[in-house]
Amino acid sequence: MPMKSLSKVFVIRKRSVAIAASVLAVTAVIVWLVIRNWPQPPKELPVVEVTPARQDNVEIYGEYVGHVRAQQFVEVHARVEGYLESMLFEEGTYVEKGQTLFVINREQYKAKADRAAAQLNKDEAQAQQTKRQLERVRPLYEQNAASRLDLDNAIAAYETAKAAVKMSEADLAQARLELGYTTVKSPLSGHISERHVDIGTLVGPGNKSLLATIVKSDTVLVDFSMTALDYLKSKERNVNLGQKDSTRSWQPTVNITLADNSVYPHKGIVDFAEPQVDPRTGTFSVRAAIPNPTRELLPGQFTKVKLLLDVREKATVVPQRSLIIEKGGAYIFVMRRDSTVEKRFVELGPEIQNTTVVERGLNPGEMIVTEGFHKLTPGMKVRPVKPAATDSLTVNYIKSE
Repeated sequence: MPMKSLSKVFVIRKRSVAIAASVLAVTAVIVWLVIRNWPQPPKELPVVEVTPARQDNVEIYGEYVGHVRAQQFVEVHARVEGYLESMLFEEGTYVEKGQTLFVINREQYKAKADRAAAQLNKDEAQAQQTKRQLERVRPLYEQNAASRLDLDNAIAAYETAKAAVKMSEADLAQARLELGYTTVKSPLSGHISERHVDIGTLVGPGNKSLLATIVKSDTVLVDFSMTALDYLKSKERNVNLGQKDSTRSWQPTVNITLADNSVYPHKGIVDFAEPQVDPRTGTFSVRAAIPNPTRELLPGQFTKVKLLLDVREKATVVPQRSLIIEKGGAYIFVMRRDSTVEKRFVELGPEIQNTTVVERGLNPGEMIVTEGFHKLTPGMKVRPVKPAATDSLTVNYIKSE
């Protein structure tokens, strides 16, 4: 083929390629414009559970081991020596104050009292005689019919007789007191133990003097120990254990748990705290008085003590699972009204089972993320849902360290 014809064919082909390329470019532009204007599928927002921060009165408790003892424990002793004649009570029963419990042989003490009474009568008669003698001598002395010696002797005899009367009165009182001791009475109302001696036993000073014991347990005392740290924490909140404070809406009350893990129905109140710490244990003793009308609590038993240490009134409380703890501190994701979240650092207070008190950084009513925060970043928009089950923010207890 001639060169001229070949050049013509090449030009034609070149134009065809250019036209095809232009068509492809125009088609691509049209397709891009069409795709750009197509409606985009909505972006999927992260789903998170949110709940409002609650405001509540939080009761903070400490748990300790307590020892129950009687409010009063009195030993009944024989105060005079003699043979035990009778017992006038049933062992283990309730006795009243002043009730006769035992009788000791009283014959020798009655004889002693009778002798003292007779001696008193004799001394009183002697005193009357010396008095009359003085009354006779004094006028004679004033009339110079008797000497000064006679008057002095009469006065001395009278004074001696009066002193003898006083001594006899004291002897009689002592004898009657010892006679009264032969009847042993209850010094208080309470439950009495079994007798410690048998009838017919020689009791009293130098012999077996303990006859029985009486326990007053309609109110019992519970002793337990607290650490010095507990003391410092209570001072920080102006709580003085063992002292009632009428300015507070609450008092340091005590609940106890029995051996079967049941909670005793009556509450007690702390009425005493040791003013010093035991250097050997680093603890100090605390005492609470608890009503025991049915004698369900027995002196000597051990029990669990739960003491109300503090009440945080109107505290902000959140579920523990909403908190993220890291080296720099604790933070929480808070959802704003526009459904975006922010990272909020907070200052934490006591942990109360599944909840935590927030001291600073959060206000009651603010919506906090409790589930799904691992996929969040600050400023992200979220789709909030309510928790499947409402978080329990009821007030519980914290174990004292």
